[in-house]
Amino acid sequence: MAPRAPAGDALTSMGTTTIEYRVLPGTRAAVGVSGPHSVIADRAPGKSGGMGLGFNGGELLALAIGGCFCNDLQAIADEMDLAILDLSVSVSIDFAGEPSRASEARMNVQCSLAGGADPSELIERAKRLTTIGNSLRTGFPVDISNQ
Repeated sequence: MAPRAPAGDALTSMGTTTIEYRVLPGTRAAVGVSGPHSVIADRAPGKSGGMGLGFNGGELLALAIGGCFCNDLQAIADEMDLAILDLSVSVSIDFAGEPSRASEARMNVQCSLAGGADPSELIERAKRLTTIGNSLRTGFPVDISNQ
């Protein structure tokens, strides 16, 4: 993810993010890289040559939804001068159809703030502003080329 904007404007346009996947030599898994960060995408052992070395696509989608929400929640908490003491986010995605596609995602957020403050407003703001969640809710084109 691109760096965050300064406080007071935490969720403004982030420009373009580009990642790259390459086959992990000797496997059918792929290593995704963005700057100094990496992740392995693979299938379950025995499924289409998978070795279970990393996350499958559905798990990566759930991680993107939850991870983005956590990042946005932290940025908004900073804007609101709130300190998050504990945060737990669980994301479940249902898949259906032919070809298979995500049909629904559900996220459960547990958040504790310093001083026992109620996190409801913080969570609602993050829900309205979360980048990945909003992108998926409204949809966007995915252009695939072999150039």
